[in-house]
Amino acid sequence: MYKVASPSEYLVITGIGVTDIKLAKKSWVLPGQSCSVFDVSPVNYTFEVQAMSAEKLPFVLPAVFTIGPRVDDEQSLFRYAKLISPHDKLSHHVKELVQGIIEGETRVLAASMTMEEIFRGTKDFKQEVFEKVQLELNQFGLLIYNANVKQLVDVPGHEYFSYLGQKTQMEAANQAKIDVAEAKMKGEIGSKEREGQTLQNAAKIDAETKIVSTQRQGEGRKQEIKVKTEIKIYENQREAEVAEANTELAKKKAGWAREAQVAEVEAAKAVSLRDAELQREVERMNALTITEKLKAEYLSKASVEYETKVQEANWELYKKQKEAEAILYQKEKEAEAQKTIANAAFYARQQAVDAELYSKQKEAEGLIALAHAQGTYLRTLLDALGGNYAAVRDFLLVNGGAFQEIAKINAEAVRGLQPKISIWNNGAEGSNSDGGMKEVAGVYKMLPPLFKTVHEQTGMLPPPWLGSLTDSSN
Repeated sequence: MYKVASPSEYLVITGIGVTDIKLAKKSWVLPGQSCSVFDVSPVNYTFEVQAMSAEKLPFVLPAVFTIGPRVDDEQSLFRYAKLISPHDKLSHHVKELVQGIIEGETRVLAASMTMEEIFRGTKDFKQEVFEKVQLELNQFGLLIYNANVKQLVDVPGHEYFSYLGQKTQMEAANQAKIDVAEAKMKGEIGSKEREGQTLQNAAKIDAETKIVSTQRQGEGRKQEIKVKTEIKIYENQREAEVAEANTELAKKKAGWAREAQVAEVEAAKAVSLRDAELQREVERMNALTITEKLKAEYLSKASVEYETKVQEANWELYKKQKEAEAILYQKEKEAEAQKTIANAAFYARQQAVDAELYSKQKEAEGLIALAHAQGTYLRTLLDALGGNYAAVRDFLLVNGGAFQEIAKINAEAVRGLQPKISIWNNGAEGSNSDGGMKEVAGVYKMLPPLFKTVHEQTGMLPPPWLGSLTDSSN
């Protein structure tokens, strides 16, 4: 009943007292419990994955993966114990599971890369495949301990890598031929260059020898001239220094004589100055004596007058201050009174403005109420007249006395013109006379009253050939 697992094995216990499964290296197996053993040592899986690149070129990727349970993670061991441990790790089921994951991830990754990228970046391609495969194996609690991807192999009927190898061989052979030809060319050119350089260097050395010989002769002459020049310069400098020393000596002698004469004059003047200073001091002392005497005489009198003036000035100042304070107090009271009056006026004005505003507001409210009433009145009329706008307009004109006002205005206008009106006709009313001259007779009967009316209203007479007006008295 007491089970112990080997170093590369684990015990899986299920049953009574175990919620899910229990992993242990050694444990008691109680009645009602089941115990199985699974091995965690890794296993090598060899595959030849057939994939296709982005250019639709098939290839074979031989690979060897060393895969086993992840022993450093308890959750991974639980997954492995539940999913894989019932099968033998060397069984066909486990191999197909691992192979399916590897082939699927390899094909997906290869389809996104060109053949050149896969071939040149084999290391990156390998790392990418491992990461994708490991991500899928995590759900089974498996870990890739090691993986080895062999060289890519052509699929039968698609000799891409063989042709690529032949191309590389031909390029290498051609490059070798080119290198041999270049080596021969460089040898011949180099030998000619060495001969020419030998002749050039010999001529250069001869020319440099002559130049150096000439330079050495010139430098010898320059040194000789330089030495003679330096000797002459030194002699001139010595003569100039002697002349400068003589000049300096003469200057110093003249300065000493001048200083002696100045000292004699300063001594004589100093005696005179000292005498004058002593005389000034005597006079100053005399003046101080007289001043002190005058101070003693007039100081008491001046002090009394000063005190008196000070008292008077203080009294005047106190008096003016009190007057100024009284004036200031009066001004402050006047200002306060004016402020009170201004506040009262402002309050009265504000009340008036508020009253006027209230009146305007009430007037506006009355106008609004009137407008609402008129609108209701017009709406009622319009509804009573069946929506006839012309009838409503005529009713309002009659009711408002518009026609009477128009007639009155026209009558006043006509009365202002003072017209003369004559009423006449061309025959007896109801005459039944007939004849062809009836219309002509009517015209002749109409002319006299027409001429008379025109003459009375305008003062114009008809032309002589048409007729003339007789005097009414005749």
